[in-house]
Parts: sequence; structure tokens; C-alpha cells
Amino acid sequence: MKIALAQLNYHIGNFEHNTNHIITNINLAKTKGADIVVFAELAICGYPPRDFLEFTDFISLCDEAAQKIATHCVDIACIVGLPIKNEVLEGKDLYNAAYFISEGKVEKVIKKALLPTYDVFDEYRYFEPNTKFECVDFKGKKIALTICEDLWNINDNPLYVSCPMDELIKESPDLMINIAASPFNYRHDENRIQVLSDNAKKYNLPLFYVNQVGAQTEIIFDGGSLVFDEAGDVKAEMKYFEEDLQVFDLDEVQNVKNKYPAVERASDISQIHDALILGIQDYFGKSGFTKAVLGLSGGIDSAVVCALACRALGPENVMAVLMPSKYSTDHSIKDALDLVNNFGCKHEIVPIKEAADAFDSMLAKPFAGLPFNLTEENIQARCRGIVLMAMSNKFGYILLNTSNKSECAVGYGTLYGDMCGAIGVIGDVYKTQIFEVARYINKDGELIPENTIVKPPSAELRPDQKDSDSLPDYGILDRILFEHIELQKGSKAIIAAGYDEALVHRILRMVNLAEFKRYQTPPILRVSPKAFGMGRRMPIVGKYTA
Repeated sequence: MKIALAQLNYHIGNFEHNTNHIITNINLAKTKGADIVVFAELAICGYPPRDFLEFTDFISLCDEAAQKIATHCVDIACIVGLPIKNEVLEGKDLYNAAYFISEGKVEKVIKKALLPTYDVFDEYRYFEPNTKFECVDFKGKKIALTICEDLWNINDNPLYVSCPMDELIKESPDLMINIAASPFNYRHDENRIQVLSDNAKKYNLPLFYVNQVGAQTEIIFDGGSLVFDEAGDVKAEMKYFEEDLQVFDLDEVQNVKNKYPAVERASDISQIHDALILGIQDYFGKSGFTKAVLGLSGGIDSAVVCALACRALGPENVMAVLMPSKYSTDHSIKDALDLVNNFGCKHEIVPIKEAADAFDSMLAKPFAGLPFNLTEENIQARCRGIVLMAMSNKFGYILLNTSNKSECAVGYGTLYGDMCGAIGVIGDVYKTQIFEVARYINKDGELIPENTIVKPPSAELRPDQKDSDSLPDYGILDRILFEHIELQKGSKAIIAAGYDEALVHRILRMVNLAEFKRYQTPPILRVSPKAFGMGRRMPIVGKYTA
């Protein structure tokens, strides 16, 4: 049996695109001699469809698309994911399902049992869990077909009595096929491989796993579909952050050693770089946008975002706006212009001194006798926000937010100023990681000016300002934030790990106080195990402090 894994980029709710793309790859797999072609979880509608699932017409369109796809499954079978109605009156209205289609019709319907409800997942909100399990018979083989369920342990969800494979193994299947929608984070690829390998080994069966690729607003799918033999050894690993279709011979997977080439593991920073580029491309492409605008300060955050945007969209589609204040240094302007010249993107210089002075004059009476403080700094940041939104409105640009995760965490940003934008490009990348991404971008030559990388970070909103005036050293700050946000540790555990008690309490207090700001930020491209946004749901007015 020859099995094709089709690792595709789907668009949520775009049935014409998804259907045609699936059909094209069915035909491609057929030309490559495949007996069966496998597509991802909820491929027909795109993942995650969220509350689209509550519209009856949406489910009907899924079924219509599946019937159209079925007409092309002649002399080849396919497995494709979609939501289907629960015809029983009890329970949720829908199942997360997979169709096994052969000779022009749906031969078998497989339903998902283990419905994740952690981090960015909320499947139990919409779907009824399956309780009946059976294999698929095809060409003399029994296929144990599961929907993403090989990626986690039954102990992670006490709602269910048994894991689907524990039931399916009773039918003595010949192989496992797992269709998934497994989001990217830079710590997940090796864990994913290990969990799947353990499953192949546990059930002593070859395992074919297909993931999707592409970004759906903040969630990014990295692909990396996999094939394992019954010993749990990786036999093949498909491309990351790219569409891919490959055909595998079941007999060769089981019996031929070293048939498929090994894939070298990419570094975390390389993966973050590629994920953010894909995230930008798909946010723009799937929204129907082509051109981006951002504020370019000469600092490292905006430099990295500008570089990523140029690589994602083409420099001709990126507008960098330099908005020097009366406190901006000449070297910052030069660094920004050097970056623009290196990448070849468009730019404008719009000084904000007159606008900031006008606001100071307007507010002179109510502020009489009060010293210069954060208020005047924020006015400058908001002047920049007004300029950027004006450019967006006038020319149809989409504004890229340039705030990093360290700033987002502790509230070091101005609402309606530097925090505005349509998509947060680096809001899930710590400041210390930003420096590494910059070095990675420069690995083949200096594109981001060296001075941008080595100079002390500053917002340049008052004379000789440095980030270190307001924040702890980023090296320490980021480690404490990672312990608290990604590892979900409270102050006691972090202090016990050797960090200064007063500093830990100060940082965690800043994180908690900034929650109201994060509720007003744009969606953030998710690259870490725990990003701000839909995967981290904290009350704004909660009293508890970890």
C-alpha cells in the first residue's frame, strides 16, 4: 500500500480554496501512484473554525465540499477531516470527524474522542466526544485512524475512560494513521516526535502522521508530518513551514532501513524566524491585504519586525515611518535609514516634535505646576500612533505592532501609541530572543545595522533615556518571566530557584497590573508554549497574585 501525506495550508471558511486545493492534491497523489492520500484535521473548513461552527450553513458547506471531493476519489482513497452533525439528540450538536472516502463515496466516518480544552484549544465547547471505535478496512489492511489523539496521553484528560488506540488495537490493525492540527511552538517539535514515537512503539505499528501548515491569525502550524516504523524510529520527516506532499510505501516503511533521509533539527531561533515570516504572510494573504506599515525607530525591535516584513511581503510592500522626537539621537535615525537601504523598503520621515509640543501647549493649563513625567512621554508615543494610523488609513497599509514579549509582560508600552496595530509580530518573543533573531537575520551579512544590535535599548522619550531606567536587566527579567508565564510558576517557586525575592515580587506585580493593557493589544503571533492572548486567560480585576 502506498500512502500519500498531503501537508497543506488551509484557509478557515474558504471552502472553494480548501476544496480545490484538496482535489488538486488528490490528483497529484494519484499521479504519484498513491493508493490513499491523507489530509489534516478539519481540513475542509480549516482549523480552528471556532464559532463558525455554530452556523448551520457552515456545517452544510462542509458536507457539500466533502461530496464534491468524493467524486474525485476514484482509483484512490482519501482521508479528510471535517465537522459533522450529531444526529443523536443527546450531547453537543457536532463531531470532529474524518471521512474515509473510496470509489466516489464516504465508506467510513471516524469521530474524535479526546477533545483538548487547554491553551489555544477549546474543542469541547463545540464537539461531542466519540465513544465507539472501529478500524477502516482498505486493500486487505486494517487502518487504525485517529484524529490528533496520538499527540497526548489519556491521563491528560480525565473526562474519558480510554484512549482510542487502546480500543482500536483490539481489532489487530496493520497500521496507524493520525490526522492532526498541531500548532507550532519552538519547544514542541522534539516533544511531538517523542510522543508519536512512543505510540508507534507501544502499539508495535507503523504510524503515519499528517499535520497542516500555515497561520490562522495568531496560531501557526509548522507542518513537519512524520512517518514511523513499528519500533518507533522516524522513517521520514516532511518539510517545516512549507506545503509538502510525499508518498510512502508501507512495505518499505516496515522492512527497509535508511530508506528516507534524516532531517537536521533546526534551532529554536531559526524556527521562530520562519514561523513569524509565515505568520505575516498568511495574516496578509488570507485577509486580502498586501502592504504593511510600521514605525522604525532605529531600535532592535522595529528593525527585526521590518526585516521580517520585508522577507514575508517583499520590501516593495513595506513602508517604514521614521518619527524622530526632540530626544531622538542622530545615530538612531542613521541606523533606521541604514536598515531601509539594506532591505530596499519604502520609508518616510515624519518628525513628531511639533505635534508633541502642540499637545503640551494644549495641556499647559490643566498641567500647570506639574513636572514632566510619563504623561509627556506617552503623548509622544501616541503622536507616533496617530501618524502610523493616518498612513494606514490614507494608503491602505496594515500596521504591524513592534512590541516584544518582555514589554507586553510588564506593561512597558503605551496604549493607543506603540501598542497599536493589526497584528503583533514579536509579541511572543522575549527581548533576549530578539537579539538572537537579529543575529540570525544577519548570518549571511549585515542587514540589521550592528549599532542597532549593540546599543542599549531606549524608547528615546526623554533625555538619555534607557530601558534599564525602568526595567530590570533583560537577561534576568526574561528568565523570571519565562518561569512565570511559560512554566506557570508562582513567586515562591521562582524565589526558591535562586532569584532575588524583591525583584521577583516586583516583576510579577508588573505582569499582573499590565493585564488590562494586554486585553487591548492586537492578536500576537504565537511561537512559544504560552503566549499572551487566547491561550492565557487571566481576569483583569482578579485579586490573586502568584
